[in-house]
This record gives sequence, structure tokens and C-alpha cells, in this order.
Amino acid sequence: MTTWSQEQQNEQERIDQVIDKLSEATAKLQDHLGGKLADVVQVRKNFWSDVTVNLDNVDDAIETAASIKQQSELLSEIERSHTSAETRIKTYEKLKGSPYFGRIDFKEEGEDESEKVYLGIASYYDDATSRFLVHDWRAPISSLYYDHSLGSANFRAPSGTVKGDLELKRQFIIKNGQIQGMFDTGEAIGDELLQQVLGKHANTQMKSIVATIQKEQNAIIRNTSSDLLVVQGAAGCGKTSAALQRVAYLLYRDRETLQSHHIVLFSPNNMFNSYVANVLPELGEENMEQTTFQAYIDHHLVRDFSVETPFEQMEELLSGSGDSHRIEGIKFKASVPFLEAIHRYVEKLSESGMQFSDIKFRDKVLIRSKQISEHFYSLDKRETIPYRMKKTSAWILEELKKIERRERKKPWVEKEIQLLDKNVYTKLYHKLQERNKYGENSFNDLASEQKVLSAYVARLAFKPLRNRIEKFVFVDMKSLYAKLFQKNNKLIEDLSLWSGICNETLFNLKQNHLSNEDATPFLYLKELLIGFQTNAAVRHVFIDEAQDFSLFQFAFIQRIFPRANLTVLGDLNQSIYAHASDEAFSRLRNLLGKKNPETITLTRSYRSTKEIVEFTRSLLQDGNTIVPFNRSGEKPSVVRVKDAEEHIDQTEKQLNGWIKEGHETVAVICRSAKESKKVYEKLKSKIDVRLMINEDAAFQKGIIVIPSYLAKGIEFDAVVIYDASGYQQESERKLFYTVCTRAMHELTVLESGKPCPFIKEASEHLYETV
Repeated sequence: MTTWSQEQQNEQERIDQVIDKLSEATAKLQDHLGGKLADVVQVRKNFWSDVTVNLDNVDDAIETAASIKQQSELLSEIERSHTSAETRIKTYEKLKGSPYFGRIDFKEEGEDESEKVYLGIASYYDDATSRFLVHDWRAPISSLYYDHSLGSANFRAPSGTVKGDLELKRQFIIKNGQIQGMFDTGEAIGDELLQQVLGKHANTQMKSIVATIQKEQNAIIRNTSSDLLVVQGAAGCGKTSAALQRVAYLLYRDRETLQSHHIVLFSPNNMFNSYVANVLPELGEENMEQTTFQAYIDHHLVRDFSVETPFEQMEELLSGSGDSHRIEGIKFKASVPFLEAIHRYVEKLSESGMQFSDIKFRDKVLIRSKQISEHFYSLDKRETIPYRMKKTSAWILEELKKIERRERKKPWVEKEIQLLDKNVYTKLYHKLQERNKYGENSFNDLASEQKVLSAYVARLAFKPLRNRIEKFVFVDMKSLYAKLFQKNNKLIEDLSLWSGICNETLFNLKQNHLSNEDATPFLYLKELLIGFQTNAAVRHVFIDEAQDFSLFQFAFIQRIFPRANLTVLGDLNQSIYAHASDEAFSRLRNLLGKKNPETITLTRSYRSTKEIVEFTRSLLQDGNTIVPFNRSGEKPSVVRVKDAEEHIDQTEKQLNGWIKEGHETVAVICRSAKESKKVYEKLKSKIDVRLMINEDAAFQKGIIVIPSYLAKGIEFDAVVIYDASGYQQESERKLFYTVCTRAMHELTVLESGKPCPFIKEASEHLYETV
């Protein structure tokens, strides 16, 4: 037996021992769990029999309260112990399949022997030997595995920096408790391990990358000093995966004070949310709050407007129906100058110009807008507008109380009384009989009865109006926003197409429609006037695909979460929306007022084969900064087809070939949803294929037809770009690059008309022409 074979046998024996200990620990926990469950049932069953209830005097009542509290605390403690045992069992079950993925031998300065440290997705402490048999990948000493090559090394522990020598770095691939691969390396993460991991098929859910975290990714994960961390990363560089590991690391590091609901992730769409939903649970952590910016917008605006989504906007622009003033309007309404114009506008509104609506009840005006305006501007102008709004709301509510009392005598009230449900009448009767014990009103005569019922009916009728006043619906937000688009508005600098922008915006507002570019500014203005609905409990906000966010949206998020640190992840080369700005990331520090910003740039792409990365980077004007990982594959194919029929035939042929080769996630990426529907209709009778144009759909294995903008953020084993001839404008260069970078192993590009100019610019040796 060779020395290496003996080493592998020794390592397998250790794995077997660890799995045995995990099995023993699991069995003990399960016994403990059964006992705790029985305890919970018993305590709940006998809860009141074990409590002394005596309310005869104050001392007895206090003793009763203490007894109840004691029993409640006992029950809570048993339930916590039960939950903890369940969590540990789940963790141990995961570890039994693959207890760890790495080993480091580290000799600390001043020590004679090195310490063998095995790294896994969670730690396991053996009580019998008083040793950690597995260290959590997030533990301070584990950073040696990711950050250092062999030789002098150090890590930061709670007690300070620990120095020494890293003598061994070993990497494992373990499945079902058996070593499938074992490598010693002097590098942070050896290429052999990466080759095996990256060569696998894509999955319907993103997986944890803790075994293959690179040094630059580890810097993202363990960063705790920056209140603004910006990650600019090439397609396939692992920035999203690193961000999710960062969430897991923060939850581990600050576990005494930080919980998953203190962290919010803004992702590009709900399909992406489902794609990444398994990463944290795989590491034994609860998922953070996941949402989209559009979901937040819809929650606040869809009751009053039809609101265009980013994908609807994109679809219109790709179809060519968006004219030049629409595109300029999109860019302007996402800009800092427009943000500043809104702030100047609000300053003017502090002095004059607020727009209010009449307060109406049963088609009758109770308080005129002019009266509301006079009251608002009678308040101290040194106070903020939101404070004056609250004071105005309180004044309106007081006025409504007076009006409500007068309304009690109106004929409509008497009619409503006659229609009262018998149960309501009976409930009121018993309630007033109870009051009568204390000498209050009761149904002791007809006049009293009428008075009580009138008050009840009037109060019930006015309740919806009161609720609306508390929500500031008396502010005419539509008119206030429309005033920004008066053609003679001096708040806004001259734009060449300002007249067209104004006309389109005002037309949409009259239709109670908010375009996507208007939604954020409209809500921002509203919040400036009535007060931002902030969430101070959130400590960390993650924004993925951040190149799709405007500076305006960043400013809005900062207002919503004033205490949160921001982690911003994006790739400016994948900026596919009309409002995108290449300087967005560089201006974030000044815009958000952050004190400790840091930018990390990731240039190495791991997702795709070397051949695909070399092709896709050639589509960009400055793509040479992107470095491919050395995983070889086939060159991308560019296929010329004659007509629509051949287009479908070639697509079908390619898809069938890939499925036979074993590819599990295959995409036909079309330019738009409209084109996707047409292609799907032609393919569905020939091959098993699904159409995915709904952002809420879950990502599944198989062949899907999907529009370009919805595919962003997801990876596939193999990709057909249905018709590259559709990408002709310079503004679509980054969109074309983005769709091509979705492919991990195989990429075929079809052309049926005018050649794609971006492919023509690429060197012919980078792809095969068919």
C-alpha cells in the first residue's frame, strides 16, 4: 500500500469514527426528545391543576400570578430544550453524510505540536474526549483554510491575532460517509476540488459553497467593519453565493444579538428567491426575509394605481414601442438630479402649494380642502411637514367627532338602526345592562335606547373615514406629483424631451397608472410628506443584482432601513435596464452618507467553461478584465438558419442532444416574453418543454423557454440563444452578454437574419460556426 493510500485509509477510519459518534449522539438526543415531548404534554395537561388560583385578596392574587408565571416559564424552558434537540438532530444527520470537507494542520507559535482542525458546515463537540471533532466553517480558526497558503499564517480570534505555521491543507469530497476524492494543496482552494465541483450539473436550487470559498469571497463573507460593502463581480464569480454565506457567517458571529428577521435580501424576482431559498437551511440557519423592491412598491401603491413592473417596462422597450422621450424619462426619473428636484419641491411645499382633498361622507363634503390647507399652514413652519401632517390629521379627527355627534340625529341613522342585526342589538343591550351596575346609561326607556343605538350606528359608519384620515388620504398625492411635470417647472433643469415626458406622465396619472419609472419617485415624495415607514430593527440589507437599482431606489432603501448596513452585489456589465448608470456604485458612498464603505471587485468567473467565458467576455468592450477558471469544454456554436422552420428544427435538435448527454437544466432564452410564447407554441408538440414568463414560477429541472430579463441571476447546464439577430442596438450589448453567461457547459447561438454585431466583433477562433 502506498503512503497516500494509507493516508486515505486513515482518513476514512476517522470519518467512520466520527459518524459512529454522531449516530450515538443522535440516538441520545432522540431519547431526550421523546422525554421532553412527554414533559411538554404532561405540563400542558396539568397546567391549571399545578397552579394555585386564589383571588380573594391582593396577596393571594399576587401569589396566583407568581404560580402561573412559574408554570409558564417551566413550559417555555422545556419547549426550548425540545426545539434545540430537534435542531441538533437535523445538523448531525447532515454531518453523517459528509462530516467535513477540509482539514488544516496549524502549529501555533510557542507550541510543540500542530493542531489538526477538520472543517464542516457545523461544529461537533465530543464530550467523551472534550474536543471538537468538526469545526464550523465560520469559526475564527477556519479562516486559515480560506485565506492562507502553506507557511506563515494567522487568524483573528476573540482574544487577538493568533500566529503560527500552516503545515497541511487537505480537501475532501465525501458522499454517504465515503471519501470520493482527497487532495493536498498549497493553495487556498485547490483547482482539483473546484474542477470536480464546477463540472457538475446545474441544480434547481443554489447550493452552499463553503467547501470552495475563495480568498476574495472570504473577504466578503467575514467583513464586519463596513457599513457599505459594494461587490462588483463578473458573471459567475460567486458573488451571490458569497453573500448568502455572509448572512450565515453574521448569524453565527453575532448569534446572541442577531436573528434571521434582522436581515433583508432584495432580489431581482420571486423565481430567484426560490432558487436561493435552500442555501441557509442547508447550513442550519433560518432564511432571512426575502423580498423584491417591486413587492414593496406594490404593497404601498396598488390600491390606488395600476403599477407597471420592471419586466413590463422591459417588454415594452424590447418590442420597440417605447419612444425616445420614454427612454429619456426613465433615465431622468431614476437620477440624482430628479431626487434633488423632489427635495427642493418639498422645501417649497413647506411654505405653500400643498394639495388636499375634500373630506366627504355619504357624498357630502364635511371639511373642504381649503380648510385643511389653512389649518396646515397655520402650524409652525419650523416643524417638519410630516409632523404638521400628523397635527392636521389629529385636527380633522377632532372635527369629525363633532360632525359625528350631529349626524346621530339624521334620518339615515334611524334607517340604519331599523336594519341592525338582532345579535348586535342584544350585544349592546347586555353591555349597557352591565354598565347599569355602576349607574351608567341602560335601555331603561325609549329615549336612552335611541341615544345608544344612534351613537353606535354613527360611530360604525364613520370608522372607515377615520381610518382613511389616519392614513393621510386627505393628501392629494396625485396632484402633488403631477405638479412636478408642469412644463414651466423651474425645479427641473431643461431636458430636450421634457415636453414629451410631461405629457406622458400626466396622461398616465389621469388613468390612475404609474409607470415603473414613476413608482419610486411617487412613493418617495409621499413618504417625505407624511413620514417614512422605517424599520429600525433590520441590521443588514443585502441587494442582489444591484446594477438594476437606480440611485433613487438606493436612497429610498436607506430611508426605510436607517440603521442597516448595506451589502450591494452587482455586475455593471449586466446592466440591462434603461435607467442603468455605470457610475451608480461609485456614487453610493456620497449618496448614502456611509462612513466606512468598501468595494471588492471579483474578476474570476467560475460558472462557465473557459471557452464560454472567453467568448462572452469578447462581447464586451472591456471584457479582458474577466478571468476564466481553467475548466475546459466545447467552444460555443454560432448557427446560421434560413427561416423560422429551420430555426425551430435546429433548436429541437440541439435540445434533444443535450438531454441525451445528461444535461438536466436547459434553457431556450428568447429576447422577450412575446417571442418566448411563440417559440414555446412551436416546440411544445415536438419536445417536453415548459414556458416560464412568470417571475413567481419556481425554477425546475428540464427544458424551459424563458425571456432574457427573467433568466438573469440563474444558471443552466446548457443554453440556446434563440435568435441573436434580434440584438442589434448598442443598448442591448449587455443584455446579450448576460444571456450568454447563463450557460455552464454548453452554449449555442442561433441567427436567422442580420448578424449580431457583438458576435461579429468577437474573434472567430472563440466559437464554432455551423
